[in-house]
Amino acid sequence: MLSALAKGGAMYGHQIRRDARVDRAELWSDVRPGSLYGALHRLEGEGLVRALRTEQQGRLPARTVYEITDEGRRELAVLQAEAFEEVRFPPDPVDLALATASDVDEATLRGHVEDRVRDLTARLSRLDHLAERRWPDQTPADDLVLEHARLRLRAELEWHALVLDRLGKLGGAS
Repeated sequence: MLSALAKGGAMYGHQIRRDARVDRAELWSDVRPGSLYGALHRLEGEGLVRALRTEQQGRLPARTVYEITDEGRRELAVLQAEAFEEVRFPPDPVDLALATASDVDEATLRGHVEDRVRDLTARLSRLDHLAERRWPDQTPADDLVLEHARLRLRAELEWHALVLDRLGKLGGAS
């Protein structure tokens, strides 16, 4: 949200949400639309954004316009630097589930993995579809973000294929 306000100027929550959809924020952020207003209030409490004004058109609900503060711009610069400097590769809970699945029969385990493959394939298909369509103001950086997500999903699918291939051998040593 700090980035959206820094890039787009002052805006109200619905504009931030709309711009996040247009910018495909789900590719690089875990902020969900339902948590947007809570996050805005938290950022306001931290002094990173401020309510600039409240607007109301006719009988529509009043809406608050937010802008990023100087402190918010400093925080955004720190977060961007950290994102470039810190390589994060969080553990995947499926690894623990697989490592401790000795008591799960092979057919059940295969079903779980195949379900995951279907989900990952559907996600990749959605991203492939996004890649075929350009959106307003799409930049080369946006293309790279999209391709990063697609490559990560392809790697996951490759690993899942390996798991499916080796399911019968999980009980013994390699």
